[in-house]
Amino acid sequence: MKIQKTIINLKIIVIFTFLFFSCDVFSQKLWSLQDCIKYALENNIQIKQQKLNLEMQADNLLQSKASLLPNFNASASHGYNYGKSIDRFTNTFASQRVQFDNFYLSGNLTLFNGFQLLNTVAKNRLELQAGKYDVEKIQNDISLNLASGYLNILFNQELFLIAQEQKAITAQQVERTKKLVDAGTLAKGNLLSLEAQLAAEELQEITTKNNLELSVLQLLQMLDLTPEEKFDIIRPVINVPETVNLKVKPNEVLSMAMSTQPQIKSAELKVQSSIKDLSISHGLYSPTLTMQGSYGTGFSGAAERIKGMTLTGFDTIGYTAQLPTIPVVASFPSYIYEYEKISFNDQISNNTNKSIGFYLNIPIFNGLQIRTSNSRAKIAIENARLNLLQQQNTLTQDIQRSYADATAAIQKYNAAKKSVEAMKENFGYTEQKFNVGMLNFVDFNEAKKNLAKSESELLQAKFEYIFKKTVLDFYMGRPLDLN
Repeated sequence: MKIQKTIINLKIIVIFTFLFFSCDVFSQKLWSLQDCIKYALENNIQIKQQKLNLEMQADNLLQSKASLLPNFNASASHGYNYGKSIDRFTNTFASQRVQFDNFYLSGNLTLFNGFQLLNTVAKNRLELQAGKYDVEKIQNDISLNLASGYLNILFNQELFLIAQEQKAITAQQVERTKKLVDAGTLAKGNLLSLEAQLAAEELQEITTKNNLELSVLQLLQMLDLTPEEKFDIIRPVINVPETVNLKVKPNEVLSMAMSTQPQIKSAELKVQSSIKDLSISHGLYSPTLTMQGSYGTGFSGAAERIKGMTLTGFDTIGYTAQLPTIPVVASFPSYIYEYEKISFNDQISNNTNKSIGFYLNIPIFNGLQIRTSNSRAKIAIENARLNLLQQQNTLTQDIQRSYADATAAIQKYNAAKKSVEAMKENFGYTEQKFNVGMLNFVDFNEAKKNLAKSESELLQAKFEYIFKKTVLDFYMGRPLDLN
């Protein structure tokens, strides 16, 4: 009874010392599991990368929708020709420097191409939805890993407390035995054995402390925090019911998980996406009908027009056959022409050209590219279906394994709980006998080690059950919660 009171007092002292140490040395807020999950979902590199992929998929969807709209393009040029060249607007040779300007608008619209554009939009929409589920899958995996790491810290904290309790009990016995040895009522060998046991338990305390620090480091690494970060977790009150059992059956968990887990939804959408790929490939067999139109105009510095003319006389161009008396002379009036440059605005108005046309392209033979594309699309469909089947099988196995582990943890917990109760009662009797000299140190130490072992097994079974039950609840669509 005295030892049990000492253990209770020691637990209180250790807990308060632990909390004081955390507040005094680290001076930071304590992290709950929800805090860890929230921080990871906002800062994890894998999640950020997957979200960038999601943005690219959103851009692909936007681009495929925009492909349904007409294309419009405009071009303009300004320059000078030097040397002898043919001016495109006057169709004459120009030998001096000639300025030119060209302006052009063009557009085209795909009227029909075997529904390739529409199927591409549908495919990219499915890919975007699948990408969202892929992000959710990574978030779920990270959350479960964090829950496991968080529980591992709690488990190692409990082991550290047990190691401290065992050391305290042995230290108390060392002090008591030392007094008896000094009084001459006990042999010194008993004291030496207890001191050796105390040294072994001090080593065990150091080992459990190192394991605790390592588990904290592992959680820090999951959060992408450095060991220099001020960090400690909240110790939630985890209550295990007196009667531990699972209220759901494996088939119930599996049925719920198949309809809610993101990896299954993503794989289903990717099957649909691969089917759209095949439809796109089939569209390559279809004729393509497009409409194109253009509008253009330009300016040339060599373009001129007649401003006026002056009659300078008549030029003889020939004679007719002489008549008997009077010859007839053929002549042509001669003029001097005055030219002026055609203004920019007039040329832009006069040089316009417009066009519109419909163009039909019929695929006949293209080196089996379309056939190969169809074959690859069919293979991709089968591969996507196999991936869906693999995801379903993996999820089924995970749930079955988690359910079996949880069931085993329950059985182990119940057995360990009975064992601890029996070991505590046995240790109480053993301690009383040891204190009055009716039992040697070896038997006392054996009872003490058996109690410590049973407490460790109970602790392990407790945390195994909590984690496996948390996993099953998670598959049922419930949030991660240790309470």
